[in-house]
Amino acid sequence: MTEGVTNNGSGSPSVRTALITGANKGIGYEVARQLAANGFHVFVGARNRKAGRKAADEIATQAGTATFLEIDVSDSNSVTAAAHELGKSVDHLDVLVNNAGIIADGDKAILETTDELLRETLETNTLGALRVTRALAPLLAKSKAPRVVNVSSGGGQLTGGADGWSPAYCISKTALNAVTSQLATALPKFAVNSVCPGWVRTEMGGSNATRSVEEGADTIVWLASEAPQKLTGKFLRDRKEIPW
Repeated sequence: MTEGVTNNGSGSPSVRTALITGANKGIGYEVARQLAANGFHVFVGARNRKAGRKAADEIATQAGTATFLEIDVSDSNSVTAAAHELGKSVDHLDVLVNNAGIIADGDKAILETTDELLRETLETNTLGALRVTRALAPLLAKSKAPRVVNVSSGGGQLTGGADGWSPAYCISKTALNAVTSQLATALPKFAVNSVCPGWVRTEMGGSNATRSVEEGADTIVWLASEAPQKLTGKFLRDRKEIPW
């Protein structure tokens, strides 16, 4: 095996496969854990090798089949390398969950947001999802029912959304929703959707958040595994469509 991939299972075509970016912690980890428990061969995408391998090993021990895949969604070379490595392990990909995201330090007020901070946030939260989907589209196209789930936020809604908090983050999620709409049109055989997981108790969401990681992961897991394939180009929360 290569340095970026630690295999804990088979890449057989009969096994459903899923890649979750930013899966070493928080919502991404919970999505990976639940999908592994549901019989998926899960690829735990993470840029931190130590944390990614640890998460994959834990999931493989507790839930099912998990493999670490090194990927930094903000780096085009890393994404290209990850797609190449994944293609050597499996001959198709059924589900891509674009979960990796950041809220940059100092993201507090729109009139104080620097160009650099906004670019950094867009690079990961928006362009990251697009470049990973673009790189893995050929592998997804080999699935009988390819699905892409973009983890967005209610803060990205143009209808009653931002309320002034973390403006660069909110703008990046608005743009991510636009990416979802574009991809759904460009990939008519795919199911491509955005999800607002709600305010979740994670490192990013904080301890005062109103939802558990299990609640935050629910709609993502549903879209990845059970939702109708014809459901595409939508923004959802709690398994229901919400306004853009």
